[in-house]
Amino acid sequence: MRRYLDNTPLDERAIERLREFESAALQMDPGGYWLAFSGGKDSCVILDLAKRSGVKFEAHHSLTTVDAPELVRFIRREHPEVKIDRPPMSMWQLILKKGIPPRRQMRYCCEALKERGGEGRFVITGVRWAESVRRSRRQMVEPCYRIKKNARYLHVIIDWSTAAVWEYIHQRGLPYCTLYDEGFARIGCVLCPMVRDVERQMARWPKLCAAWERAVKATWKPDGKTTQWKTSDDYWQWWLDRDAPSPRADPAQLALFEDDPTIGCRISEI
Repeated sequence: MRRYLDNTPLDERAIERLREFESAALQMDPGGYWLAFSGGKDSCVILDLAKRSGVKFEAHHSLTTVDAPELVRFIRREHPEVKIDRPPMSMWQLILKKGIPPRRQMRYCCEALKERGGEGRFVITGVRWAESVRRSRRQMVEPCYRIKKNARYLHVIIDWSTAAVWEYIHQRGLPYCTLYDEGFARIGCVLCPMVRDVERQMARWPKLCAAWERAVKATWKPDGKTTQWKTSDDYWQWWLDRDAPSPRADPAQLALFEDDPTIGCRISEI
């Protein structure tokens, strides 16, 4: 296992962190930590570390209704101890309620579907600095400012590299979702606004992508507010283009989203 400059193995330091904050987690809730398990490689590591540490915790997976079927089957098969929490509404219902599909700059779906649960708890996550510029500014222990009331976060492997994550998985012989072996870098929500291999995902999961198309097209309204799209097909193609600019809308439509507290949610692990 890789080590820090003081020769401490990365996994031992992570276990120390979990034990250090366990008393705070128990003060917040007698159930201990709330472990956010996405089913991705990082969450496989934090789940194993939590088990090795002996701390009290509950592991939860927030179903989004657009999860890759292989991922859900992996969780159910390999981690039956993880509680799968169903959302109050599906992605399709959420899109119709908002009246506009989620985009890279406006991923309201993260908060509503993926980051549910853990209110008033100390939440263990697999957030890492190496994942993105935005995440590189995160702290190992943080309060939650928006999503979960009175919650705290412990990003227990925040300083691990991606190579260290895979090294730990292989050395420990941990099961992981085989979508990684097929070259999928992101294995969370199918057609997530953050993914760029759109054509590949559409070929792999045609039924889920067809449901996306129906939901996105249902929000197109030829009422003059989105005149740059002449048809719902044009609108759908715009949504699939991950580099396309945000829609132009009238002031009333913009105000609707500026006033919505769910807009501008945090980046979630997918």
